[in-house]
Amino acid sequence: MDREQFVTALAEKGINLSAEQSEQFATYYRLLVEWNEKMNLTAITEEKEVYNKHFYDSVSGAFYFPFDQVESVADIGGGAGFPSVPLKICFPHLKMTVIDSLNKRMNFLNHVGKELGFTDFTPTHARAEEAGQNPKLRESFDVVTARAVARLNLLAEFCLPFVRLNGTFLVMKGAGASIELAEAKKAIKLLGGKTQKVETFELPEEAGERNIIIVKKQEATPKTYPRKAGIPAKKPIL
Repeated sequence: MDREQFVTALAEKGINLSAEQSEQFATYYRLLVEWNEKMNLTAITEEKEVYNKHFYDSVSGAFYFPFDQVESVADIGGGAGFPSVPLKICFPHLKMTVIDSLNKRMNFLNHVGKELGFTDFTPTHARAEEAGQNPKLRESFDVVTARAVARLNLLAEFCLPFVRLNGTFLVMKGAGASIELAEAKKAIKLLGGKTQKVETFELPEEAGERNIIIVKKQEATPKTYPRKAGIPAKKPIL
């Protein structure tokens, strides 16, 4: 889909972009392609594909969850800014924190934030395991989201510690989400979450199945989680 089709597709979902917001997406696309020549941000660079598989896909969580009714959001492993930047463009009021272990990517996002005139946009260079034990960040976000980072049982340990009580962990997954969900059942419960719903849809232009998993944080995460860097990946909760 091109930029015009993208704006129309979002409007059909109740997300109406101003001319300025549409322009911000165009600038973001330009910066993504420019910086991608120097560092690995995305394998997808063709404009129509970026608008569909990155921008539209990143905003899709908002088709099933009211981002207009929350304030603070953290994107874990948010690398090139998916879903954080598209969500921030669509919902400028969001206080958006992006946590990623690669500093180069955070430099890119700082640049994007300046170019797009963002306020309350905080790229943070840290490993999720360490940041999740930081009292300033722990259990302090209304919504924590992640897209294409790790399997769900691992992702739950990376993300749920950041979610405040009664907040939401919103996971973006491709096909095969039901298998991951079954595998992650123990981890989600142990870390204080309860799966509320799974929304399945197809990206436009036959670009594949997507799943939005919405988990409610019902109890505080035990202090021992997240475990030290590297341990969750070696010994995932099963």
